[in-house]
Amino acid sequence: MKRYHVTTFGCQMNEHDSERIKGMLESLGYAQADAREEADLILFNTCSIRENADNRFTAHLGHAKRLKSERPDRIVGVGGCWAQSVKEEVFARFPFVDVAFGPGQVHKLAEFLTSDSITAQGFFEFEGFTGHLPARREREYQGWVQISVGCNCVCSYCIVPSTRGREVSRPAGELVAEVERLAQDGVREVTLLGQNVNSYGRDLIAADHATFAQLLARIDAIEGIDRIRYTSPHPKDMREDVIRAHSELSSLCEHIHLPLQSGSSSVLKRMRRTYTRERYLDRVALIREHVPDCALSTDIIAGFPGESEEDFEQTLELAEQVGYDGAFTFAYSPRRGTEAATLADQVPHSVKVARLERLVEVIQRRARERAERFVGRTLEVLVEGPSRTDPSRLRGRSRHNKVVNFTGLGAPGELVQVEITGATSQTLTGHESMLMRAGT
Repeated sequence: MKRYHVTTFGCQMNEHDSERIKGMLESLGYAQADAREEADLILFNTCSIRENADNRFTAHLGHAKRLKSERPDRIVGVGGCWAQSVKEEVFARFPFVDVAFGPGQVHKLAEFLTSDSITAQGFFEFEGFTGHLPARREREYQGWVQISVGCNCVCSYCIVPSTRGREVSRPAGELVAEVERLAQDGVREVTLLGQNVNSYGRDLIAADHATFAQLLARIDAIEGIDRIRYTSPHPKDMREDVIRAHSELSSLCEHIHLPLQSGSSSVLKRMRRTYTRERYLDRVALIREHVPDCALSTDIIAGFPGESEEDFEQTLELAEQVGYDGAFTFAYSPRRGTEAATLADQVPHSVKVARLERLVEVIQRRARERAERFVGRTLEVLVEGPSRTDPSRLRGRSRHNKVVNFTGLGAPGELVQVEITGATSQTLTGHESMLMRAGT
């Protein structure tokens, strides 16, 4: 039996795509190898959103080159956004690569592996959903569900439209049927994926049409699904019906990831984000009104071209005001083929790093303060397995998307009640409520 090894970089959509790649390979008779050295097929599912993802990937690719030199019959493949962004250039730069494919051409990997071709091939057209492929889920009780691909936004720093194409939604009935199958297979928590989930459905014909809020309601009604998450929405499309759904649908978790990118309206305009600071804060206020205990997380870029000290101070002020439960923070890095990479007034690297450090301090301090509200409360936690820092304890995640390390008897995939005794900016600690367990 041939064996494969997949290394995944980047976002949750890439994690979803890798599960589909693995499922497709196992349907072809491959088995998963624990290490690259043991694999007949070495694959990389790549990201190109930020420069450090590129650098990490090329370092791993050097390892694959060495392994292929030891065994020339090994196949090395590169998929994902980085492959799409450089297309056939990958073969010129890395001649030992046998196959390259973009996010819309994952299924072509199977075609390549079952063909008699002995020449390198690249597949880069936008067609099909990886969601149609079989999956090998990392956890039996959690599932990714791809509700759309592509993006119609034109953010000046982002290459996603060029790597994943225009936005295309999957029919609502098809998605409901997929989640029903997942529930029958033991999945308790689903995460809906799209580059802009809350513009879902606008491209569908009447027979298949549903708004994102309507899709959430249909999935909430599926027996066996205890938790629904989604990522990522766009602030310009975050409407009241979706916000209300968080208070009305029992399985929709009390967590919203609402990317900010900058707290300065002038920077947002250069980013082509199509909302202002005021519009963003209005969405936050609406969330706090309808879902007071909702956890908010975000993405913020420090040092975007032309960002002044005053612009950055506005970002810090907004982060203080909102009080995020968590954030992904980045120093701006130019991406090939984007408008932002050509803008004047690029911020010096030292300034970007200094601003990022100041931003992280605010984010972590406010996140720690926000986390304190959970101390003394009992939270529902979905057990994921042993704690990464202390194997004698368990690790899980609350409905607010907070990691919880705790003592208890829960098994992976079980929902347990945990009394929270401590909090940091990143994690909560506690112990399972034996009283509630006895009561159930």
